[in-house]
Amino acid sequence: MLTALIPKVFYEDVEVGVDLFVDGIGMTVRYRDEDLVVVQRDNAKLYLQQDTQFAKGDRPEFAIETDDIDAVHADIAGRRPDLLHPNLSRIERRDWGPREFALLDATTVCVVFRDWRPDEEISHRS
Repeated sequence: MLTALIPKVFYEDVEVGVDLFVDGIGMTVRYRDEDLVVVQRDNAKLYLQQDTQFAKGDRPEFAIETDDIDAVHADIAGRRPDLLHPNLSRIERRDWGPREFALLDATTVCVVFRDWRPDEEISHRS
């Protein structure tokens, strides 16, 4: 049975990834050596790999689903507003349904936070 998908993001300088995922998103370092940093927050986990050759390729975009996008946005915007994506810095309802906002690091790795709940469900939360 599948339990998780764990992406690997390549950086010329892995500290750029640590800045985005640990300092920005609030993930915790689970493991670290010279070239690899494993980070996690709740059920989201990924590997940050220092590798100049692979880092020169396309920069990835990730989506992280949440059931409380307002709290996640407030947390990150309060701590690291400089990481908010210039084209999606506020939470917006997209035409295809979800509410989203995004982050962008110095190497253009993009992280989109997504909440698929309908507005009616959000407005009835306590």
